[in-house]
Amino acid sequence: QVQLVESGGGLVQAGGSLRLSCKASEFTLDYYGIGWFRQAQGKEREGVSCFSYRNDSPYYADSVKGRFTISADHAKNTVYLQMNSLKPEDSAVYYCAAEPYDCTVVNGQLEGSFDSWGQGTQVTVSS
Repeated sequence: QVQLVESGGGLVQAGGSLRLSCKASEFTLDYYGIGWFRQAQGKEREGVSCFSYRNDSPYYADSVKGRFTISADHAKNTVYLQMNSLKPEDSAVYYCAAEPYDCTVVNGQLEGSFDSWGQGTQVTVSS
């Protein structure tokens, strides 16, 4: 059974940084796309970024381009989301999810059958 565990969320001031981790167990990242999503209270879920070993160009939502960086440590079977220059509007619960084979981007939006999800980690950015 695919399992994902997020960590690294917290409270940070605007302009600060956080690094989220998504550790995968019971499967190897080689055969999946790992996406980061976020959902703020009262708002729709947003696909933020996605990493796949099958694609040299990770996906980033326009709202985070130039500020967030996704990466992976193959040995640790973990995907990271480095978040810099954080803004209050980045506050949300962040989830990682796995999609078989690769990330799917349609019309600039992260789509696909992400059928395995972590429990989420809260990120709060104060102004």
